[in-house]
Amino acid sequence: MEMERVQAIASVCAANGAMPPEFIRSEHEQPGITTYRGPAPEIPVIDLAGDNQDQLTIAVAEASREWGIFQLLNHGIPGEVIRELQRVGMEFFELPQEEKEKYAMVPGSGSLEGYGTKLQKELEGKKAWVDFFFHYVSPPSRVNHAIWPKKPADYRQVNEHYGKHLACLVDRMLMALSRGLGLGDHVLKEALGGDGLEQLLKINYYPPCPRPDLALGVVAHTDMSAITILVPNHVPGLQVFNDEHWIDVNYVPDAVIVHIGDQIEILSNGIYKSALHRTTVNKEKVRMSWPVFCSPPGEMVIGPLQQLVGDESPPKYKAKKYKDYAYCKLNKLPQ
Repeated sequence: MEMERVQAIASVCAANGAMPPEFIRSEHEQPGITTYRGPAPEIPVIDLAGDNQDQLTIAVAEASREWGIFQLLNHGIPGEVIRELQRVGMEFFELPQEEKEKYAMVPGSGSLEGYGTKLQKELEGKKAWVDFFFHYVSPPSRVNHAIWPKKPADYRQVNEHYGKHLACLVDRMLMALSRGLGLGDHVLKEALGGDGLEQLLKINYYPPCPRPDLALGVVAHTDMSAITILVPNHVPGLQVFNDEHWIDVNYVPDAVIVHIGDQIEILSNGIYKSALHRTTVNKEKVRMSWPVFCSPPGEMVIGPLQQLVGDESPPKYKAKKYKDYAYCKLNKLPQ
């Protein structure tokens, strides 16, 4: 076993009520201290129903400039497809530990795929209260079904079904974002690799935590992807940093959550905002989420689009290969 899993640690904690010190965040991170409890604005909610594409473009562009995160209703992914995605993910994490370890990430392999606990370097040496599973769902050249769980038996079928619906939504969002910059429909997608755009699913599993006021499921970060489409379960926990405050995201039933990631911020030369967010945990309930990180191929060079730079708007970011950007991000190195 690579390391002790948080799910196993949580079982011990449930019996003795103790909180392992390595999970206790510094005071400047503790959600019990840093979560804003006053009146706060809600993140934008955008309804995709209707035929007015201009209104949709304006709504997506405004939300992406001001927040970098929004919720989508009538997004085109059937509720049953999402419920099945959640079911098979939960069933995997309910398997015996030895079964899950068959899919453990391989340290030093350079691959993010597999079952794991620690993803990136933590500058203060603390640990996040989460286990996870990564695997690619697109494009076909990146998909390795050998790493997909064999149990439950319909895991592959369910995830492939979800992936087909998701691809349509991703295309629709990239088109709206491109239009919102005054560009052609397909400019952003082509800048991200076109049909080579990579979609990496992550299942986050946050077990019950004896001291949710002291711990974090995922620490404050922006996504290094271009765009992230996230399905949460019914247990709240997502927080976004807005107006110098950490505020709770009040999930709208049947919505999916869209995060603008670093690569869209870079391509837009800072017009769109990569959302700073984190996740909290729950004392009694398991919390789970299913983000899909949509990113360019590793060899793709990403920099501010030439259409958006000039004498009055010089480039704010260096152009670099996405794989180099990701390496620096995960290892907390300067970009």
